Amino acid sequence: MGLFQNRPQTSDPVNYVTIGMNKTVLLVGLGNIGNEYDGTRHNIGFDCLDAFVKANSLDDWILKKDLKCQMSTGRLGETRVIAIKPTTFMNLSGEAVQAVANFYKIPMDSIVVVHDELDIDFGQIRLRIGGSAAGHNGIKSVTQMLGTEDYGRVRIGIGPKKPARIASEKFVLQAFSEDEREQQGNLTREVNAILSEYVYGGSLPNETRSFLI
Repeated sequence: MGLFQNRPQTSDPVNYVTIGMNKTVLLVGLGNIGNEYDGTRHNIGFDCLDAFVKANSLDDWILKKDLKCQMSTGRLGETRVIAIKPTTFMNLSGEAVQAVANFYKIPMDSIVVVHDELDIDFGQIRLRIGGSAAGHNGIKSVTQMLGTEDYGRVRIGIGPKKPARIASEKFVLQAFSEDEREQQGNLTREVNAILSEYVYGGSLPNETRSFLI
């Protein structure tokens, strides 16, 4: 399904609705709280979830101190959507994901995490269930706290590093380049399409997409 498609098409609307009936999904955007991190590569998970919440008219973000996150909720079709942005720093993101998943009794196959990925070139988004953290400390934390790798990932490419010798931890905390910023609208719309397809369709395909035009 292509770029900018908000809701997938189906030839069987009865089965389409049944897939998500009475289901709750947890969508997680990874990033760091604080104005100094706004617009940085490491915060693209936050940015994409902000855009998804706005595009789908979910509730305003509210602070859930006991669950260590900002939360927005709503319904898309027959599916209840819980979107969160952890208020811990990136390295402790799993604390919020575990707390929310336990509180709302959300199974692992109903969790999707949106995050930056240095090993993927900017312009590509890779979808998959499970897999290693590939050096991403936020994903390491989520996997550790959930006790499994078997949750969904929307991996947004931010590579390659430029210059190549720059430390990874410094590169991810930099702002996107001017050329990359010009593509931000395409990026967030593609992620919105991916998450909408997941919510309505009930599954996350193993595939790679490009949003550059």
